[in-house]
Amino acid sequence: MGLPDQLLLSDLLRRQVRCDQGLERGAGVLAWMHPPVHRLLGWASRPSAFAQKRLVWRLDQLRGLGEQEVFVKGEPAETDAVTLERLPTLIDAALSGADDVPLGLVADAAVELRSGRILHYLVARSDPRLPGTSRWRLSPDRIVDQQPGRVFTALRGLDDLPVARASVRQQLLRRSRRWKEQVQEVGGRVEERLEGWLEEPPWPEAFREEIPWPERDRDPERDPRDRYDGDPYPEQRYANDRDEPDPLEDWPEEEEPEAPLPEPPAPRRDRYRGREPHGDDDPWI
Repeated sequence: MGLPDQLLLSDLLRRQVRCDQGLERGAGVLAWMHPPVHRLLGWASRPSAFAQKRLVWRLDQLRGLGEQEVFVKGEPAETDAVTLERLPTLIDAALSGADDVPLGLVADAAVELRSGRILHYLVARSDPRLPGTSRWRLSPDRIVDQQPGRVFTALRGLDDLPVARASVRQQLLRRSRRWKEQVQEVGGRVEERLEGWLEEPPWPEAFREEIPWPERDRDPERDPRDRYDGDPYPEQRYANDRDEPDPLEDWPEEEEPEAPLPEPPAPRRDRYRGREPHGDDDPWI
């Protein structure tokens, strides 16, 4: 139940007040502060839901914090709701930026418990009672002027302030913005590399021919089958083709074989008597 170094005002107001006599004195309803010097002096609790009486506690009366209760020591100052509404405060005040542009509402404050000094305010874009809304930190030195219910700054937008708590929508917007920047960065790198490839020659200088093909073919002492200059063995490579005769030049031509003579027809034999027929014989006699 010890006291932390700093505390949010909303965490102090939402707890029930219990005095050193063990009595419940109601939940906190309003902050008692001095806006010109940005200091929290105390807070007020409401002991009854129907009575107009309010109990005001000084900040130095705070002795401990529980999960649902705050523990105080000493007696409070009694007042009514009408008097409390006259106390100046910056909580729930409208925040305006440059050119009197509305930016949001002052929803909360971070307080140093030892001195009561307000370290920074928390600004909400919409209704601060909605759960999960974003909060931006507004330091007191960014405030240009203040009036009852209004706070003036020179901000162009809430994006000029650091984010204290981001909502789900705000986190998605930040992630999508970061992803878009990464995609643009990768696209720029790919474009630069592609431009570099297009500017480079298609072949390295070592593979380029110094002598053009038409001029090289006009050289009578150069074999057209040589593919590069400075061949150390051009003569040895084609010595057989240049000095020795072609072995196919003296090859004898093959003579076509003569066609065989036709064989004489065999004599016809008598199929009934097994002898050669004669012109005078009648096969039916």
